[in-house]
Amino acid sequence: MTHKAGFVNIVGNPNVGKSTLSNELVGERLSIITSKAQTTRHRIFGIVNKPEYQIVFSDTPGVLKPNYKLQESMLKFSKSALNDADIILYVTDTFEKPDKNDDFLSSVQKTDIPVLLVVNKIDLIDQNKLDDIMDFWKQQLPKAEVFPMSALHKFNVQNLFDRIIELLPDSPPFFDKEALTDKSERFFVTEIIREKILIQYKKEIPYSVEVEVEEFKEAKERIDIRAVIHVARESQKGIIIGHKGVKLKWVGIEARKDLEGFFKKKVNLTTYVKVSKDWRDKDNFLRGHGYELK
Repeated sequence: MTHKAGFVNIVGNPNVGKSTLSNELVGERLSIITSKAQTTRHRIFGIVNKPEYQIVFSDTPGVLKPNYKLQESMLKFSKSALNDADIILYVTDTFEKPDKNDDFLSSVQKTDIPVLLVVNKIDLIDQNKLDDIMDFWKQQLPKAEVFPMSALHKFNVQNLFDRIIELLPDSPPFFDKEALTDKSERFFVTEIIREKILIQYKKEIPYSVEVEVEEFKEAKERIDIRAVIHVARESQKGIIIGHKGVKLKWVGIEARKDLEGFFKKKVNLTTYVKVSKDWRDKDNFLRGHGYELK
């Protein structure tokens, strides 16, 4: 029996539901999902293994015009996903303005890689408008196969998944057949803490935060984790901590609950806040935290 394997890269503008779709396809909660844009900062591989195939899904940051070096790195992750894919999943939704990112769409139009176009959130609009939206996208990406979808409600996800399997090239697996992701346990600790910060804080704060795991000690019964929350300015430190430390305490409690679910073990989590001035524009800091720069 031949074995199929390939890289399926999920691209599109921020906040169209890429991470929701990615998690649905992979079957594990690998990417942060909140209602805020710019949530995913790295490419995250989620691997689906069956005896006859291996699909490597890559969730990428939402495409945006960069304002600082962190966003330049995020855009680089997204652009590279157009070059090393066997299948491209281009995700839009029923609310997105079609000209939101012409440059990136133009790159997708020129590719010879098979493109599956997902029009997400169809449950949120009048169905009479859906035909016009579908016609528009068929004109924009005439070579693409179009899938109207509600990733949140799992509508049409299975049909998309089945089509992906059909398009996979014959290939041995790229990763161990037991692997779920290419990322380390420490990476998911930082993502879970960062998700809680996105939920708890408003405006600029979540985008000025980077989380670093300083200590990760695993014993048979529990894991001890010490994490640093880096902020870009002194004034943000007090906001993160909150009056009498109440906000930071909430982040710690909620993150610990998720971490215990993720690791299936008791977790002892300690967090503290550090000012790393203007870290989003500091090359050494960004490289040290896994971002690729020009």
